[in-house]
Amino acid sequence: MAAAPPRPAGRLLPRARVPAAAMGLGGRGPGAAALGLYGALAALVLLAVRDVLLLYEENRCSMTYMYEYPEYLKIKLPKKISRRYPAYELYLYGEGNYAEENKNLLLTGIPVLFLPGNAGSYKQVRSLGSIALRKAEDIDFKYHFNFFSVNFNEELVALYGGSLQRQTRFVHECIKVILKLYKDHEFAPSSVAIVGHSMGGLVARALLTLKNFKPELINLLITQATPHVAPVMPLDKYLTDFYTAVNNHWILKAQGIRNLTILSVAGGFRDYQVRSGLAFLPRSSQHNSALSVVSSAVPRAWASTDHLSIVWCKELILATIRAFFDLIDENTKQITDDPKKRLSVLNHHFVKHPAKLYAENPETLTELTGAFIWIKIKTSKWNYTVYNDTSSWIYGCVNSNSSVCLEGVDLSWKAELLPTIKAVTLKLQEYPFLSHLVVHVPSTNGNKFTLDCEFFQEDSRTVKLPVTHLFSFGLSSSKILLNSTGLIYNVQLQHFGQIYQAFKIYIEGQCQSLNGRKHSIYRLHVPWSHEDSITVSKVPSLAEISAKLHIAQPENDSSVAVLNIYSSSYCQYEVTIKTSFLQVLGQLIRFHGGTLPVYVISNILLAYGGQLNTLISTGQCSDFALVLSRTARPYKVEPALNIITFLLGFAWFKDVWDALFLPEMDTAVLNNQDVWFPLVSLVLFFFGTGIAFWGGILFSSSLRLLSSLWLALTRPSGLPKDSRLVTPKRSCVTILLVFISWTTCGAFAILIIYLHYLFKVVKLHVNVRAEQKVLNAAPKHSKETSNNANKELIKNCCSVDRSGEAAKSLATSAVADEVVNGFNMHVTVIILLTWIMLLSFPSLIYWIKNLRYNIRLDPDPCRPMAIILVPTLGILMNSSTTKVKSSKLLKIAAQFPLPLSVAVVAFGPMHLYRPAPLFSMWKTVFLIFFTMLTLWGLVKGAPLRPEEKWKPLDNPRNRDLFFRTLQAYFSGRDLRKFPGTFSLNNGSKPVTFYLDPIASAFADYEERKNSFPKYLRG
Repeated sequence: MAAAPPRPAGRLLPRARVPAAAMGLGGRGPGAAALGLYGALAALVLLAVRDVLLLYEENRCSMTYMYEYPEYLKIKLPKKISRRYPAYELYLYGEGNYAEENKNLLLTGIPVLFLPGNAGSYKQVRSLGSIALRKAEDIDFKYHFNFFSVNFNEELVALYGGSLQRQTRFVHECIKVILKLYKDHEFAPSSVAIVGHSMGGLVARALLTLKNFKPELINLLITQATPHVAPVMPLDKYLTDFYTAVNNHWILKAQGIRNLTILSVAGGFRDYQVRSGLAFLPRSSQHNSALSVVSSAVPRAWASTDHLSIVWCKELILATIRAFFDLIDENTKQITDDPKKRLSVLNHHFVKHPAKLYAENPETLTELTGAFIWIKIKTSKWNYTVYNDTSSWIYGCVNSNSSVCLEGVDLSWKAELLPTIKAVTLKLQEYPFLSHLVVHVPSTNGNKFTLDCEFFQEDSRTVKLPVTHLFSFGLSSSKILLNSTGLIYNVQLQHFGQIYQAFKIYIEGQCQSLNGRKHSIYRLHVPWSHEDSITVSKVPSLAEISAKLHIAQPENDSSVAVLNIYSSSYCQYEVTIKTSFLQVLGQLIRFHGGTLPVYVISNILLAYGGQLNTLISTGQCSDFALVLSRTARPYKVEPALNIITFLLGFAWFKDVWDALFLPEMDTAVLNNQDVWFPLVSLVLFFFGTGIAFWGGILFSSSLRLLSSLWLALTRPSGLPKDSRLVTPKRSCVTILLVFISWTTCGAFAILIIYLHYLFKVVKLHVNVRAEQKVLNAAPKHSKETSNNANKELIKNCCSVDRSGEAAKSLATSAVADEVVNGFNMHVTVIILLTWIMLLSFPSLIYWIKNLRYNIRLDPDPCRPMAIILVPTLGILMNSSTTKVKSSKLLKIAAQFPLPLSVAVVAFGPMHLYRPAPLFSMWKTVFLIFFTMLTLWGLVKGAPLRPEEKWKPLDNPRNRDLFFRTLQAYFSGRDLRKFPGTFSLNNGSKPVTFYLDPIASAFADYEERKNSFPKYLRG
């Protein structure tokens, strides 16, 4: 039996043993340098987000109004279809008398089907339907369109891909129902034109992937702000698989869809939900009937639109309806079957408008006869003001022996409509057969206009201006001075072709005379994509133009972006270009903001790994913000990614990679899409670190606020005493949540376990704060009580039933120490779980909205993860650092967060659903073995560490190791009910320990360190 040795006046261990920085209980937190660094990173992220969300051109779209009250006639679908798709409906749009006439569904028009997008309403068809109706009235209903619209129940298909295939099949059924409505019509249509907004355009393209779909059922598809290339937020496997199937079919089966004409209209920089680069259709050499444009480049619109206004922007809707009417074949009374004509009409209205009504076969030769006066002009520059009443105004005179031109080629089709002018630039070497250029001056009974003409050498009007370097940060600039004596200047912007470049161009115009000065027009022309932007400015003035790209310059394209200046004569222009650092950051967020959750999770995993390592080395678990500032280093992640990317260039390594069934790295895919550029991953990693750091600070502050409210409303129950990982009650809760995830929605089960975990962490925080408040209240009383108790221990060392206040106080302090360590570990886990829950939230919202149709979400992207995550978190939330430290797997588990953080960045940017399963599987494997070892330890009794590891005790780390070894052994156990003996070093000689001597040893081990080995040996 071991008796307590005589003990001099002892002293309690300092209360500073309780590190509680994360809990607001005092302690050391991140330094000022870390706060400054992460504050700067957060500021940069906020500035970049501000540039994307707020700093764009004003809304120049006009609202579309209905002249009569819109009505939506529900089309009755076959019962089989209604039962299969109870949440979906089909409507016919109408107004006034037109709606009344169509109630019997005796339709005679041309069918057009509108498909709404993510969370979109079927009522968004009203702008198209109303303007089409007004235009049909103007031509006495010679032709008219019937606009149908599908109600998709406003589903979040951009965030949850499980319903995309179902929507596609329903649209197929709707097309068949629509065509049946015209079966008795004289000019019955055999196909339907489709207008799809947002994800509705992708659903329309997906029709071609259906096995039983006939491609001839649709001949025209117009999409509005549809992300064709990739999903904006790839949150589940069904969404990415759907995109892969659609785009692969588009490329591999291009020959089978050559009769389909597709127009994709992007919204420009105002649309921050779907960046315009995603709206450009995948290119295929076998399919040349596709056209992609940005709304800022559309003639007669010249306006960027946001994601919603693109469906009601009057200028764009007018262009769309004009195109529809020009596509009508007079013989069939339907949209033409000629794909060349369809593409020609779309080019006419959406790419280059010559300010003339569309003509399928414009006359090449025109007789210039009548009461005309032939006037020869031999100067290189002249102007004339007259009234205009015709659209054909410039001709080329074919070589003849006559003194006057009797027959000419109409060159008006070469003109281009701009906001305040129509202009034509003709290269004479392309027209060697012409002897004269003829300008037709009509009679004076129309709109007044001024005609300016000049001959010039192209080289004399073309200047080269190199753009400034990316890292000049706007401190340097490039300038050029133009003394304009002509009508046009072309400024070539050298080395401008990457999406990460962003500039501000300042154009200052000064004129000799303000009389008769016209507006100057500045057009930023991007030759490799239809994304021009136009600025109109008065002279004199200082115009500011933002120059940035939606599409990077292709590798095999040698063209140069050009700034066209349509100027007034005798004006001087100074062009200055500077790098806009804030817009560079904006481009980074615009193209890669959706990948930031991946980098945040990668940083959190690094911090979690750091906590496990400090738990091994010091026995302490630092708070999240502190350990993040120490462990989140890009050199732990980026070099590994670069090495893997380099090795994948070798065939042998690629074969090994494929043999391991590893997916393609997302960075390689992004690089093939020309949106991945040098240092982008490094910058995103730093941004992720800043977001993770301040997210952790915000989360800890929220916990502190919740615990304060708890303390104000309830009485704390004390520190937890039940240390068991598995109990019947907890097992039943876990089984119930697994059942819920299987029968209803996996995200719902994740939300419940998350709230349960959060509740336990807040409760833990409350109890520790209450206990420390008690410890801080009477330190002197505890010390005096301890001394008195030790005197009693000398007299009654063999008494099991007596324990002094010192034992209770120190036992409480020791437990509180471990509880705070456990709290820090749980905070990191729940921060990571918060991001996992947020990424799974869209499927939860979808499930809630569709509960009235089906209680089980099918397919459910979160169900497999929930089945793994629920039991894992059920064990993890009840574990403590004492148990984790005692696990033999701790050193192995601590090595996993680093490769996991690398894997998350390698495979997560284009698949945001991958990080959560990686974390879940890792924790599951660790906790299975950890639980087995813990349960085995509870049955057998964990032996103390060998006596040699406690010597020499003059080393502070060894003393701490000794103390924590005892603490780890006795923590969570009721010492009054503890067995009388246990095995030391697996020896056969029993050593008896009693409560009071153990408390005495804990109280003053520093002063008694030399006697501890003998004391423990009895």
